[in-house]
Order: sequence, then structure tokens, then C-alpha cells
Amino acid sequence: MVPQSRLLLLAAAFFGPSLAVDEAPPTATPCTALSTPGGAFFDLRPDIAVAPTAKGKHKYGKSEDYIARGYDYGYNFTLNICDAVIKSPEKVVGIDEPLWKNVSAYYEKDGKVYSLGQQSSTLTPRGTQLVLQYSGGSPCGLSSTTKRGPVHAGASYKSYDDDNDHDADNDTTTGQNSSNSGGGYSSALDTVTIQEDDKVLIQKAEEPRRKSATFAFRCDRESVNPAAIVSFVSADPDECAYLFVVRSQHACAGVQPSKPGSVGPGGVFAIIFLVAIVVYFAGGVVYQRTVANARGWRQLPNYSLWAGIWHFFSVSLVPTMDRKAWGWS
Repeated sequence: MVPQSRLLLLAAAFFGPSLAVDEAPPTATPCTALSTPGGAFFDLRPDIAVAPTAKGKHKYGKSEDYIARGYDYGYNFTLNICDAVIKSPEKVVGIDEPLWKNVSAYYEKDGKVYSLGQQSSTLTPRGTQLVLQYSGGSPCGLSSTTKRGPVHAGASYKSYDDDNDHDADNDTTTGQNSSNSGGGYSSALDTVTIQEDDKVLIQKAEEPRRKSATFAFRCDRESVNPAAIVSFVSADPDECAYLFVVRSQHACAGVQPSKPGSVGPGGVFAIIFLVAIVVYFAGGVVYQRTVANARGWRQLPNYSLWAGIWHFFSVSLVPTMDRKAWGWS
């Protein structure tokens, strides 16, 4: 049977390239991500809170916004994952009214609503971890008022050569980042002017920083709750960047499903199996006909094996079926 083995090898070499499946490009489906190094697939669409329909709540998933308790922080956070909140807030500080419906996370403080960012469904995989970020929230870190403060007696002002074109009374310098308290600058974009009366005029930058929220997802396979659990972690001193941790069973790495019209792993194995059967019988018939000069059914490869199997079933099963048909036991 050496020639038959050679035929199988030649057929495998011929059909092999045609069966190769091209590597699918990274998915662009919202709220999903494909990790490039390991090929891990993440799908957080089941964690998106969706408003209930006229028939009632959805059978699966969450039908109301997520609430993350701030505990000692003083206020709670309302948010959604990969989508805007179900109940859109009103009169959001520093956000134009047409964008209120796109707010994905916010909190209320002293009767005012502050946005933590606009809707985003772009997930960023980092190894086995997953990150989601909202940006473009309410202004933060800068005060709209102008601060004035005296210069201490020992302070001096040095005029650099590069600033010769400016008057001494209007010389400016850029301050460094510091807190809003104590008369310090709150941003490197602030302009500081020393006037004739030894007063410091701090002109705040026109474009303020804006609040943002970062969500770090953790795989939780042991959770019995189908919905994700969002926990507030911390915020920076300027209350511009907020960090949350989300535990969800959907944040666990999985296998990317096959797209409609593409061949999945099962289909590939089925095609290989069918091709192997065709090659086996075609190669066997050619060998038996040309080398063994066989004719009729004896052209089939391993004819004696298949004939023995057929004889076994015809002897053992056919008479039994005939006796039952005639009512014999």
C-alpha cells in the first residue's frame, strides 16, 4: 500500500493551501476587543444597561443604570458601560445641552450635576486585563476667578534677554502645577503677571481640563450575579481623573465567534475529513485498477475488509428482521 500512502501525501499537499484559513482582522464591533498577543476575545455587550421595553424588563442584562457608591467620598456615581446612561441628566455643568444625552457617567454634588465623560465603546486590552475610558466631562482643576496676592519683601524679578521686547510691568511667566489653595497656580497654562504695586495677577487658562473616568475590568467567573459590579476606587486631588474597578463574568477572555459567512473550526475539520475520504477512495480505486487489475467492486480499496463487514451485517441482521416481519420469535 505504499503507492496509496504517496497518493494521500500528494493530495494533502495539493488541498492543504486551499484549506488554509486567513487570519481574521481585529474586530470592530462596539464594546468588544481582541487582544493581539494572545488572541483573547472580550465581549462586554451583555453588561450594557438597556432601558426596559414596553413589554417589561429584559430577560438577561441590566435594565437600569449602575450605581457605584462613593462611601467616604461624599457622593455616589451613576454610570453605564459602553453606552450613555439610561436616564439622561439635566443641566450638566460645563456640557452643552445637546451632549447631555451622551453622558456615560456622572455624579451630583451640592445640587449640581458633574459629568465624568462622554459615551465610548472602545475597549483597550492589556494582556488579560481590559480598560474602558470616558473623557470630555465637566471642567475641573481650574477656577474661573482671578487670584491676586502680594509678593513677599525678598522677592525679585529677573528680566531675561529673551523678554526685552516686553515692558517690565507686563512681564509674564508660566507657573507650575499646584493645588488651588494657598494662592498657588492650579495649571501650567496659567499666566502670572507682576505689576508695579508688587501684586501678582494670575490669569487662568481659557481652556480648562475636563473630568474623565477609567474602568479597569476584572474577570469574575465565580460571580452568581449576571450583571457587573462597579466599585469606585479613587480620584486625583484635582477631581479630574476617576478610577473604577468592574468585576464581571463577561470580562473573562474567550474565543472570538465565527462571523457570518466564514468557516469555523468545526467546518474546517469537516472539510478535511471529507477530502481525506475522497482521496482515500479515489486513490484506492486507481491503485486497484492499474496495479492489481481489479474490476467491479474489487476496485475499492481494502475490498476484503468492506466485504467482510457487509457479510456480517447481512448474516446477523437481515434474518432477524425477516423473522420479526413474519411474527417469528
